[in-house]
Amino acid sequence: MTNKELSLRTKKSLSAALKKAMEKKTLSKITVSELIAECNVNRNTFYYHFDDIYALLKWTLEEEAIEVVKQFDIMVNTEEAFRFIMNYVEENKHIINCAYDSMGYEELKRFFDTDVKGLLSSTIQNGEEKLNVSVDPSFKEFLAKFYTEAAAGILIDWIKNRVSQDKETVLKNLLLIYQVSIPEILKAAQTTKKENEK
Repeated sequence: MTNKELSLRTKKSLSAALKKAMEKKTLSKITVSELIAECNVNRNTFYYHFDDIYALLKWTLEEEAIEVVKQFDIMVNTEEAFRFIMNYVEENKHIINCAYDSMGYEELKRFFDTDVKGLLSSTIQNGEEKLNVSVDPSFKEFLAKFYTEAAAGILIDWIKNRVSQDKETVLKNLLLIYQVSIPEILKAAQTTKKENEK
């Protein structure tokens, strides 16, 4: 087994231990000691791979969800991408709830900001290429931030207040917004850019 394979196996083992602990405790109550005991590794091994438990949680979410979602083209496979996200969130609601309870709403949104924003920036870039339009980079940055805030807020709210809307309704609403708005906004932004250049 290569060092890379061994490292990935260790990370996955620590991740599984964290998810198991999060079923019973808040994130702030989970210790590195209990995770390493569960995995039968030493403290140095944990800190070789992760700075702290929050870094392990971030890696877990990236490995299990964000890296998979990055494979989707949200402009083309919008429903498939959102369904995967919502199924993942639903299946791992204890992780999201635990993180929410330990970190709070704003901190949890910030926690995902870079990865989700990167995904949405890529989607906007792909949309721009497919539509053969050219949009001001600062506007694309603004649009990615806008959609990141909206998506994170809606998904966190859905997990915390499931009684208000069922998954299919939330999914249908997100699909309508993303499928209709991204192409139209990009077209309008190009028109505005051309008018400003006159």
